[in-house]
Amino acid sequence: MSREVVLKSVELPNGETLGYRETVKGEKIVLLVHGNMTSSKHWDILIDRLPEKYKIYAVDLRGFGKSTYNKPINSIKDFSEDIKLFVDELGIKGFTIAGWSTGGGVSMQFTADYPEYVEKLILVESVGIKGYPIYKKDEKGQPIVGELLKTKKEIAKDPVQVLPVLNAYANKDKNYLRNLWNMLIYTHNQPSEERYEEYLDDMLTQRNLVDVDYALLTFNISNENNGVVDGTGDVDKINVPTLVIQGDRDYVVPMNMGKEIAVSIGDNAKLVIMEDSGHSPLIDNLDKLTNVIVDFIN
Repeated sequence: MSREVVLKSVELPNGETLGYRETVKGEKIVLLVHGNMTSSKHWDILIDRLPEKYKIYAVDLRGFGKSTYNKPINSIKDFSEDIKLFVDELGIKGFTIAGWSTGGGVSMQFTADYPEYVEKLILVESVGIKGYPIYKKDEKGQPIVGELLKTKKEIAKDPVQVLPVLNAYANKDKNYLRNLWNMLIYTHNQPSEERYEEYLDDMLTQRNLVDVDYALLTFNISNENNGVVDGTGDVDKINVPTLVIQGDRDYVVPMNMGKEIAVSIGDNAKLVIMEDSGHSPLIDNLDKLTNVIVDFIN
């Protein structure tokens, strides 16, 4: 039996309108933040599975899903500031925030900046504390280790990771997106065909791919330079109980990123390695993912 979820939207003081999903029932608040190439839609099966005592809000970040994209973002912090405006408009505080992939970076930044809002932090296959690099490519399309892209202009021309996706969005080429996700994310298990089609349609709502890739490239809350920008040291301000969930065969976010997050946050962090799970434990191992999250929040 599916939980009753209502699609809503809220206008922010900065001129953006964010779409979001809200469960009708529940008291203990959980805020879900999606990743790149997705929206709140991709949380649907986890929302259905979580107990009804949880009041769940799943937001569409600016430029995704039902949200507007009136002003381009330049940083992960831009997204986290939207989250601050969002929760203030809804009047919610004292919640668990859970971020998947890029959403993990947003959730870490939000927690560092507004610790009084967050009781617990959950990171699902999260981008690392030093962001996510995009390397220059050689004539064969292979990454040149040590040579990073550094500008939006360079990112937009990347022939392997970016330009083909931009073309797929422009041409509404769901076959390309399906093949890409089958190669990198749904490598062992896939959603039902009906759900997969809904996810693909949802991917086509993204209007900010280059900006998000740039934001990931320049995200660095560590205490070191990541090859593009100096670290802000904001990871040291994350002092809430933190759950780091990392799949053992994630082909998008490498294991070392999850481990580095846990080590950097320190005693407050718990690292859980999901066996036989890739970048989407929602599809690969939903039962264990749900149990691990519920045990942590409780």
